Order: sequence, then structure tokens, then C-alpha cells
Amino acid sequence: MRPRFEYGEAVRVIRNLRNDGTYPGKATGKLLVRRGSIGYVRDVGTFLQDQLIYSVDFVDQGIMVGCREQELQLESDPWIPSRFEFRDKVTPVVPLGINGEVIARPGDEGEIEKVDRECEGGPVYHLRITGRTLLVPEKALEFVQPESVEG
Repeated sequence: MRPRFEYGEAVRVIRNLRNDGTYPGKATGKLLVRRGSIGYVRDVGTFLQDQLIYSVDFVDQGIMVGCREQELQLESDPWIPSRFEFRDKVTPVVPLGINGEVIARPGDEGEIEKVDRECEGGPVYHLRITGRTLLVPEKALEFVQPESVEG
């Protein structure tokens, strides 16, 4: 196993990092670092002899977190930001419908099942809401309850 990232290299986390129970002083499941954040590799180690773990210092957030290689990309690599990600709780800002039938209204709670960043016009989301899955553009959604990174 050879590390992809070197000491001091700027990397971007490509998914939200939550406490898996190994970060002291924070509740399990709490958001530690939001996707898209830039950090710097401070150390490389292994876990269970088959996974590289990078200690990444997110200077702007004042936090150092262990990251798996698949959670990181070079800071210089292309990045298409998205407002929402898998499992985020959202609600439509306008009624959503299929063939004229309203399926969901503002205030109805749904969950993001998938993010498609490659669509023309910006990210679109596979939204599970009222028992259906709809493809919805980012501008038609808002968080049910915004989550902030805890300090």
C-alpha cells in the first residue's frame, strides 16, 4: 500500500465527516467537517493492516480528523459543489408533481437518496418523499433543519 497523498499536501474531503465514536468530546454521529472543506495531510497510518488513514488538519475549522483515502481528493482536482448530500433531510420550496398530480408540498419531509453532480445546469437529487422517488433540481429544495458544524 502506497499513500496517494503526501505530508503537507492540500486535500479536499468529498463527503461530510461525522464522529464515528473515535473523536473525543463530540457525540457519535455529529458533523465534524463538511464536504468540500480543505485540509492538509499531517500523517499517514494504517487501520486493520489494509486501509490507509490520513490525519488531515482542517486549519480553518481547527480540527484534525482521520480520513480514509476514498474520502479525499487533491485540492487541485475539479470539484462540483452541491448543497445537499445522501441522507440529508429536505423539503421542497415549491409543490412537486408528476403529470400534473402533486406528489409533495413545501413542508413535506424527504430524504436525499443520491446526488448527481454531472447534470447540465447544476446538481440534481434523487429525493425520496411521500413514498415516491423524484429527480429534483437543487433550487427546488431546502433543508428541513440546517445542520451546522459543531465547534
